[in-house]
Amino acid sequence: MQPQTKHPELPQVAASSTLALVHYLETRGLLDRARVEQATGLALETLKDPDLRVPASAHYRLWELAEQLTADPGVGLHAGQVIDPERMGLVGHVFFNCDTLGEAVVQYVRLHRLINESVTLSFEQTPDQAILTWQPDHPDHYCRQDMDRTLAAALCRTRHFIHRGIEADWLEIAHPEPAYADEYRKLFGGTVHFGCGITRMAFDSKHLGHPIPHRNPYVYSAVLKQVNAVMARLQTRRSFSRKVRRLISRQMATDRIDADTLARQCHMSRQTLYRKLKKEGMSFHDLVEQVRKDKALRYVADDQYALGEIAFLLGFSELSAFSRAFKRWTGVAPAQFRASHQGLES
Repeated sequence: MQPQTKHPELPQVAASSTLALVHYLETRGLLDRARVEQATGLALETLKDPDLRVPASAHYRLWELAEQLTADPGVGLHAGQVIDPERMGLVGHVFFNCDTLGEAVVQYVRLHRLINESVTLSFEQTPDQAILTWQPDHPDHYCRQDMDRTLAAALCRTRHFIHRGIEADWLEIAHPEPAYADEYRKLFGGTVHFGCGITRMAFDSKHLGHPIPHRNPYVYSAVLKQVNAVMARLQTRRSFSRKVRRLISRQMATDRIDADTLARQCHMSRQTLYRKLKKEGMSFHDLVEQVRKDKALRYVADDQYALGEIAFLLGFSELSAFSRAFKRWTGVAPAQFRASHQGLES
């Protein structure tokens, strides 16, 4: 097996996440080194390098292999329930050395790109609820097993390190309902809806004030300095597509999205725009689609605009075209998505 080759233009994940999955298979006597190395293109010894980052596509292939080796479709949920402080990544050590859960959530969102560059994590707070949202940057970057593990780990680690009584008020899952759906309800404690096109977890905002019992301010300071340095390098490398995404978002409600116009705003040719996006593993069409989808999910869920108004705001010529696109993104019609979301928040 050759040493891992870095592909800086592709989204990456922290090697600690991949190593944790390898360890999960190993402790169950199911690790097939040859198949793991073939699936990921990585020599297992390289995963122990704390500075290593792994292509997200390789990490997701390992999840598919893990499901085969374990014959367990819910392997992500089960792996996420394993608590092993010695195998946490840098972000985990920042999280559990903050003063309160609220501060920890803010740091978790800010540093999430260090864990997984292919997924955007956001946080919103209402008077009653705190809501975390995971949104892949591209449909190809969605991995059911990895999302299961992410959700389970977020809640189980919080229960272990901070407060055992925390439960989710409700959960929206992007992927269709799996055969093991009842396990989500038992684990998270709240209402669970599948096939939502986006993944969100809500919990009572009162939990944000929980102090973290065994926090160490010296560990926090040292680890935070290290992750901030890594974060700065990452932001420099992947800042262009975020800039274009912001420009698309601003232009979408006022004019037809046009690559030439966006390129002029960036002071470059259309060909240069395409080339720079490709270096970050993106295309202009992908970014426009992402912005439309993100705005559509937010607008439909919020119930602030009529569906016809949303179609207009997102640049669709008619409501039927918007409805077809929305169903392609989520698997359900906009009206059905709105009704189910209102049911969650009632």
